[in-house]
Amino acid sequence: MTKIFYLSLFVGAFFNAAYGQATKPGASGDAEAVKQLERDWVDAQKAGDVDKLGQLLADDWVGLGFDGAKSTKKQLLNEVKSGTSKLESFNMGPMDVKIIGAVAIVQGSDMEKSSSKGKDTSGKWVWMDVFVKHEGKWQAVRSESAMVK
Repeated sequence: MTKIFYLSLFVGAFFNAAYGQATKPGASGDAEAVKQLERDWVDAQKAGDVDKLGQLLADDWVGLGFDGAKSTKKQLLNEVKSGTSKLESFNMGPMDVKIIGAVAIVQGSDMEKSSSKGKDTSGKWVWMDVFVKHEGKWQAVRSESAMVK
C-alpha cells in the first residue's frame, strides 16, 4: 500500500512540475515573444536575410520538410542565400503556443507563395516549431511542415 502511495505522490509531483510551468505568470509574455520570432523568421526568409535567420535558429536546428527530407541550419541558410528556397508572400494564420518551462511549441498555418529547388510550393501549409530558451534567448531547435492538399 505504501508503494502505491509513493508512486502516486511521485507521478503527481512530476505532472505538476512538468505541466504546471505552462501557467506561470511569464508564460503569456514568452508566448508572445515566440510568436514574434515566428513573424521575424518569415520576414527574414522573405528578405533573404541569412544573418537574421542564423540568429533565430539554434546551431543544431533540424527541419523536416513536406517531402520528408531533413535539413540542417547550414542547409537552410545556403538554400535561402542561393535563392534555391524563395518565399515571396506569406499570410500567417493563427498560432497556438504551449510553454513548458524553457520549451515553447508553436503550431500554426499559413498561405504562401513559395518555391523550393525550382518547384512551386505555394499553397496552404501547417507547421510546428519547437523553441528552447537558453540564457534568456529563444531559438528554434526543431521544425516540421506539411502542405495541405
